[in-house]
Amino acid sequence: MISYKKSILTKFYIVAAFMTILLSLIIFRIIDIQYLQGDKYIKISKELTRKPFTINANKGNVYASDGNLLATSMSKFTIRMDVMSVAAEIFNKDVAELSESLGDFLGKSPSFFEKKLRDARKFKNRYLLIAKDLGYNDYVKIKKFPIFKLGVYRGGFIAEQKTIRTHPIGKIAERTIGYHDARGEAGIEGAFSEYLKGEDGLRWKQKIAKGQWKPINDVNEKEPIDGHDVVTTLDVNIQDITHHALLRQLEYFEAEHGCAVVMETSTGEIKAISNLGRTSKGKYYEKRNYAVWESHEPGSTFKLASLMAALDDKKIDTSTVVDTEKGRIYIHGKKVEDSQRGGYGEISAARVFEVSSNVGIVKLIRKHYDDNPEQFLGHLKAYGLTEKIGLPIKGEGNPIVYYPGKPGWNKISLEWMSWGYSIAVTPLQTLMFYNAVANNGEMVKPRFIKELRKENRIKKSFQKEIVNPQIAKPETIRKLKKVLENVVKKGTANNIYSSNFSMAGKTGTAKKYVGRHVNEKGDTISGGYSNKRYVASFAGFFPVDVPKYSCIVVIHDPNKKKGYYGATVAAPVFKEIAQKIYTSTPIEDDVVDGNFSSKRILDSYANSEYETTKNNQIIPNVTGMPAMDAISLLENFGLLVEVRGTGKVRRQSLKKGSPIKKGTTIILNLS
Repeated sequence: MISYKKSILTKFYIVAAFMTILLSLIIFRIIDIQYLQGDKYIKISKELTRKPFTINANKGNVYASDGNLLATSMSKFTIRMDVMSVAAEIFNKDVAELSESLGDFLGKSPSFFEKKLRDARKFKNRYLLIAKDLGYNDYVKIKKFPIFKLGVYRGGFIAEQKTIRTHPIGKIAERTIGYHDARGEAGIEGAFSEYLKGEDGLRWKQKIAKGQWKPINDVNEKEPIDGHDVVTTLDVNIQDITHHALLRQLEYFEAEHGCAVVMETSTGEIKAISNLGRTSKGKYYEKRNYAVWESHEPGSTFKLASLMAALDDKKIDTSTVVDTEKGRIYIHGKKVEDSQRGGYGEISAARVFEVSSNVGIVKLIRKHYDDNPEQFLGHLKAYGLTEKIGLPIKGEGNPIVYYPGKPGWNKISLEWMSWGYSIAVTPLQTLMFYNAVANNGEMVKPRFIKELRKENRIKKSFQKEIVNPQIAKPETIRKLKKVLENVVKKGTANNIYSSNFSMAGKTGTAKKYVGRHVNEKGDTISGGYSNKRYVASFAGFFPVDVPKYSCIVVIHDPNKKKGYYGATVAAPVFKEIAQKIYTSTPIEDDVVDGNFSSKRILDSYANSEYETTKNNQIIPNVTGMPAMDAISLLENFGLLVEVRGTGKVRRQSLKKGSPIKKGTTIILNLS
């Protein structure tokens, strides 16, 4: 019996000891968690339920040279509601009034919203979607609605902000304006992203459900800082002219793609650049920046370089006679022929250029440079045709030039170069060269940017950059300007001649080289120059006496049945651009006064009308104005502006002449 009692007692002591040890471990663990490692576990808990969210800074704006907005960042807001954060008394008291406000604001019945809110309350929805993609003005309004005005915790108001990039002028010059985002970098935005991007902000959010977070505070922990503004050289009016002139021609000729560029002669400023490619559905959009990227055999526009070299070396004069024979010759078994059957007979070097005789230019260059091709190639280097221009925009194409003794050079390379084959250049290179002739021999680098700004203060200016102060003797330049003028008057481009304004330039028609490929029938076709695929081009300047602008048009793969010559396909685009610029653009230089605020807009607004409207406190008429100009003007009157759409003002909600009440919202419909 005693033994049995001792056994029970022993077991009791063992259990007691075990419980004591277990209790001690629990107490130790509590002390460890609560005191020794408390900070650690608090941090882990916060990391699981709280985390910082980046607020992307607004990129700087991109402006045209006259202050028109080309690209900007806009804040868009998504509004949600944590219905469980609202006290039952407040919810029941104000839900009807909130529903009525939401109904009026979002265009639905109050009963719709009241049911939605009460159902959310019933099912304990802490992340109820109210509205998406609201502008800033709408965000400010909805924030003041009943219940919402109590804030995040008492009113359950959740506002999520995102920043989007928009182009107020639409798709025009989209590729040149470019982007810097998940797609990569392109155009001006890509080249100057370090200036444009700004500094991101920070906002803490708390986890309220799986995958759902709401802001902890009504304010951001760190406010984002906007980036610098970029002022381009582009002119919106000239850009619009160029875009539509090119588009119409591409559509008519069913071309694969094309580009057109307008450059200010004296400064090198690019005033317009359009790059359009064809989709499978026959529509055109800015697929690639062909003017910057695409190296191609230029054809007859290159003859200007050949003629310049020979004239400058005094190998020939414009009066030098060349026998074009019957319009066909063979060099080492390879045929060179003129577009005119039977040729032109014996004609001057000037006339060779004016009628674009392939035979004539080849014979001239072969005669004088066959023994010393390096001399000819040295001229091409001086003309900026052998190396990249060095543009800030990424993706500039590499020129292709062959040299004696190097791979690619052969016994006919020199002759083929002379009429624009066996060499490849970008449209911008060709334009820079032609612009130098228009600019009396001074070659300037194409320039897309005027300056960088921060809060209307100039941070960096970009000045004219001279590539070559004199690419040829003044006498040579004078003669070339004359023959370029005669191309339009009595040469291959006489179809675009106008007695109203003067133009000068050169047509180009080049067969495209198609590499070895398999055709639709499955047959392997050896590489060679196609008789079906062409590049049509025209490069020149206007007006002739004092050139203001140079321009190049290049169109690839037009429908041969409709036409493929440079004179037929490309030259009319040049004429339309020149004619419309001539009649619609002031001769004097546009000056950006350094202020992109409302002051510049007010100064541009008719002074008398502005003073009358302001003094009498009446609504001005802003229809037809660019959106940003209209906004600046109206805000100066103390009005709140709501913008719908992109482009210019098509309609305004408040009539011209109506009394102004400060704080009133005016809605601008854009097109």
